[in-house]
Amino acid sequence: MSKTQQITDVIIEQGMLPLYFNADETVSIEVLGAIYRAGIKAVEYTNRGEAALKNFKLMVELRNIEMPGLLLGVGTIKNLQQAEDYIKAGADFLVSPGFVKEVADYAVSKDIFYAPGCMTPSEIIAAENAGIKFIKLFPGNILGPEFLSSIKDIFPKLLFMPTGGVDTTKENIEGWYKAGVCAVGMGSKLISKKLMEAKDYKTIENETRKVLELIATIKK
Repeated sequence: MSKTQQITDVIIEQGMLPLYFNADETVSIEVLGAIYRAGIKAVEYTNRGEAALKNFKLMVELRNIEMPGLLLGVGTIKNLQQAEDYIKAGADFLVSPGFVKEVADYAVSKDIFYAPGCMTPSEIIAAENAGIKFIKLFPGNILGPEFLSSIKDIFPKLLFMPTGGVDTTKENIEGWYKAGVCAVGMGSKLISKKLMEAKDYKTIENETRKVLELIATIKK
């Protein structure tokens, strides 16, 4: 099985992809531990600030020692240089806010899982033509489940995951699943700035566990 397929399977089984960034390396590491304890097997760390790459390298080191089986991906990849830097640093997969052709070509040629952000049928077609199978619908709250329901039939071979404004409520997640997603990306609604500022890792762990259980129920 290809590495891309392995990562796809983990994300589908998990039913969601948590994502976060914190400039503080200790907070970044503590959050990682909390969601890992909750049962997370794949996570996206967002390439948002100056400290992101340095923090990510530390997270990879810690993962290698203490968190067997955890896939560490990186988000907000906007060019090939960033993609290469993070793969070199040990990233297992790549995510973008938009479709970046050179990143797609690089990922496909090296069997690296890449989920580009798409908002229009044109972008989804461009991604599909580049050999991408997994689409991040972004921003999810602007597009809504109705958007996916309307276009899904045109793309029978693609997998979709909304990210951006996806809520932790049963109603919101269920709406997306009914529209045909394979997973949901969960950022600030799950790992909020407020919880990170308060260093409330226990709540982050509990909330993550709750969402995983909720998704497992919805998928049944």
